[in-house]
Amino acid sequence: MARSFRVALCLVAVLLPVSGLGSHSHGISDRVGNVSFLNSCAPAVQQRFNRGVALLHSFAYAPALAEFQEAAQGDPHCAMAHWGAAMTYYHQLWDPPLSEATIPLAQREIEIAQSTAGSSTRERQFITALAVVFQDAQTTSYTMRAQRYETAMRELARKYPNDPESQTFYALALLANADPADKNHSRQKQALAVLEPLYRKYPQHPGIAHYIIHASDNAELASQGLPAARAYASIAPAAPHALHMPSHIFTRLGLWDDSIASNLAAREAAHRQGDIGEELHAMDYLVYAYLQAGRYDEAGTVIQQLGSMPGLDRGNFKVGYAATAMPIRFAVERERWADAAGISLPQGAPPHVAALAVWARGLGLARTGKLHEAQAEAEQLEHLQQELAGLHATYWSVQTEILRNEVLAWIAEADGDSHGAAALLRACADQEDGVEKLPVTPGPVLPAREQLGWLLLEQHEPAMALKEFRSAIANAPGRRGAVRGESLALQQLPPGHGRRR
Repeated sequence: MARSFRVALCLVAVLLPVSGLGSHSHGISDRVGNVSFLNSCAPAVQQRFNRGVALLHSFAYAPALAEFQEAAQGDPHCAMAHWGAAMTYYHQLWDPPLSEATIPLAQREIEIAQSTAGSSTRERQFITALAVVFQDAQTTSYTMRAQRYETAMRELARKYPNDPESQTFYALALLANADPADKNHSRQKQALAVLEPLYRKYPQHPGIAHYIIHASDNAELASQGLPAARAYASIAPAAPHALHMPSHIFTRLGLWDDSIASNLAAREAAHRQGDIGEELHAMDYLVYAYLQAGRYDEAGTVIQQLGSMPGLDRGNFKVGYAATAMPIRFAVERERWADAAGISLPQGAPPHVAALAVWARGLGLARTGKLHEAQAEAEQLEHLQQELAGLHATYWSVQTEILRNEVLAWIAEADGDSHGAAALLRACADQEDGVEKLPVTPGPVLPAREQLGWLLLEQHEPAMALKEFRSAIANAPGRRGAVRGESLALQQLPPGHGRRR
């Protein structure tokens, strides 16, 4: 007979120290939010299990794993503890969502969960749904497996409409499968339709607030996510990601001081817990916000601090992207083209990270008149694009194509082909605007439409430039380069022209 225990919705607070996590975590000992996950585990492990789920919802995967492992030790019949352990290996909104090295670990946890007697029908559905993510990993594409997981979670949510965890994990599955090319944000809106009523009922649930922010992380829906962004850090202040995530919405809305405060707190918490990936992610957003606020000295201090962090694993995308992007942002946003041309290539980084550095070098060389060398960087971007296409990394292949054509556009402008330069950059802007960013980045390092505005200003076309700057500002409110470009374009227009947005 299943041992079902309904645990009252309560604050998951101070727990035993987390151990055995190496350099990934020093443990999280404070508030992580309110979670009550109905399950058949023994009363003695309920607090650990619920805490693990709360941490899972804030993407604190290593501490969550430790909690689930402790719950499994405390109750060998707790199948859901093994489900939770397997879930910590599924990073649905990260790139990549799965690691080849951890797939066997997750499969083993699922096998134990499936073979453990005493689970409820609902619990078995959770376990079966997750199993499809890791089944046939060598022969079936991740996209197909993720779609099957979403379908299974949709059925679970339909069967248990009053269960907040079924609903919340279904919403996350929807977000994991959102198409970056879908500018209607259909899956994001489906997720919000699930999450927003839950948020009113469970305002201290970390996953609900977290996933509302992710669903709203686009120009169309950003204002809809602001209440959750204002609340999430206070719901789970012990989780570095919860301190950082509000800045996704603050960035979308141009709220730079809020973003700075958010990422200063997130960086400190991540550093204290030894989470290098989350620390660098917060630092990247911090540099971005400092630059947009015109606080260049503070941005430069963060870059200097980055240089004192040895041994970074740039093969890890989250680490490699942030560590590569920060010095590039610092050079490009301030139009220090010689500095951009001297950017070092990141050793051991994946091709879509290396492409950022090659782009910065090419852009810097083109803007300083070194066209032959810039052309060589454009050719290197073409090679990286082909490599990414061969890896079926379609999103990053397209992004690298945009970067290459931006370099070619500035080469054309420097070579006297103004018409060709504008046509290339306009095509880049249209292509870039048609695809959403991924969660790892605040947005394009230097938006193509903003670049187009500056190109048109250099070509003495202030009216055309003004239109592009205003479009860029609509996509990314408060970006310093676009706002400054708009002001200069207005100054160059005859009195009374272009005064209204």
